[in-house]
Amino acid sequence: MMMVMSFVEMRRIPSDWLQERLETVKPLKEEALEMYEVAKDKLTGEHYLHYAYLHKQIAAVGPESNGEETFHHLMPLTSDDVLGLVFGEQSYEYPENWSQSFLRNGPDGDYVWFDPSYTDQEAESEEMGVNLQEQLLRFKQSSDRSEEAVRKLLEELDRTLGKDDNGS
Repeated sequence: MMMVMSFVEMRRIPSDWLQERLETVKPLKEEALEMYEVAKDKLTGEHYLHYAYLHKQIAAVGPESNGEETFHHLMPLTSDDVLGLVFGEQSYEYPENWSQSFLRNGPDGDYVWFDPSYTDQEAESEEMGVNLQEQLLRFKQSSDRSEEAVRKLLEELDRTLGKDDNGS
């Protein structure tokens, strides 16, 4: 007996496997450049939110290129998510509602997992950098270079970096 593996357990999924195993449960939205639907894996019963969009390249390169490429994203859904989407009670627009890992088509026609949380971390790091820069600028503009002023600056910097008194 062959064991069927969930896409969630795989790192890289060939696109032909997705085409064979996924079926549309409910179309949610279809426009000229984008489409949303709830899809189901026929072998595992798992549901996915499928988002596809047509990217039109302004400067198409090569004689075979028609200047268009379709991209696909598949986000795993819970039973509650499926019900919310099917009954129109849950938002699904990309990227606002895509905060968990999802599959997206990548090189060589395979699908790979993408974790969108890095953008949140990037924004937090950028904000922290601005705060550090402001603190250092205030210290630089101040004429007080006493041991107490330096200690206070270092404590402030540690708080901004989220360090405790032990340096961790």
